[in-house]
Amino acid sequence: MEGYKTNTIENFTNLYELNGYELLPVPGHEGGRNEIYICTLGGEKKYVLRISATGDRTEEEYLAETEFVHYLAAGGAPVADVIPSKNGKLVELISSENEPVFVSLFEFAKGMLLYDNGYRYREGAPLTEYFYNTGKALGAIHRLARDFAPKHRRADYFDKFNMDYIGQLIPDEYTELKEAIADRIRQFTELPQTADNYGLVHFDFCDGNYHVDMSNGNVTVFDFDNCCYCWYMFDLAHLWTHGVGWFQHESDMNRRRQGMDWYFSYILDGYRSETEVSEEELSKLTLYIDMTIIESIVDEFECAAREGEDVDPEDIEDDAECLINRIPYGGFFEE
Repeated sequence: MEGYKTNTIENFTNLYELNGYELLPVPGHEGGRNEIYICTLGGEKKYVLRISATGDRTEEEYLAETEFVHYLAAGGAPVADVIPSKNGKLVELISSENEPVFVSLFEFAKGMLLYDNGYRYREGAPLTEYFYNTGKALGAIHRLARDFAPKHRRADYFDKFNMDYIGQLIPDEYTELKEAIADRIRQFTELPQTADNYGLVHFDFCDGNYHVDMSNGNVTVFDFDNCCYCWYMFDLAHLWTHGVGWFQHESDMNRRRQGMDWYFSYILDGYRSETEVSEEELSKLTLYIDMTIIESIVDEFECAAREGEDVDPEDIEDDAECLINRIPYGGFFEE
């Protein structure tokens, strides 16, 4: 058993009555914040145990996240629900070597990552069904989020995305980039915040954070670890930026644009089957795409800081150029 000591793992399994389950660690990915174990019993029952000890989140934040997930699941949204411990808690706090460790157990989302299927959708079904179902899953989450009245509070977008924090995070040699980010944040502060367009969002809605049931096409969403209060359009813009992979090898710029319009139209059809998004909000898509680009850049610097390393300038070069030179759509429609 990698990661935590065996006796600590035994404490976790006792808390969630997982004795007899096989716990398999999931290999970490770059920027990952948690240790994840897949818990299986006889090849049938399956859960996901998450262990968090990065020290940059409070108990309140973990409670707010799991409260939101549990609320969504109870409302019928296609999410992997959080499972209470035998103490009835959605988050267990355990001290390990004088540092707080937060533990939660989740349902295993039915299906699989599209990546693990070679980005092949289910046989006999059109790819448009997949796009539609993805938008529909997000729409269900946003529909319920509008009526969410939490006991615990997650962070607001501007709690992190402000120049006091970003100015210290990003070194001074990135002067042009910091000026470009400051300019966009000024624009973000001018965006209206209403009950219809602003609320608790996933903030990392992409094909790495949902499973697809290849028997029927259903999408089940997980990993709300980054959820925060933001514009609902952020999640839609995030889906747009993560859809470019379907057309990134198309050499003709016009065909890339046609492909993205086709892809996003089905995302929106699915989304609107659950909730509304105004044409006024959609008209600001390029600004929200810039918001996702800034999130990606900030994440690169945060990950490097956690590892005590410097960011490789090549890792952010394209994103930085788009912000500095005001190139819309992340440069995807540039010759």
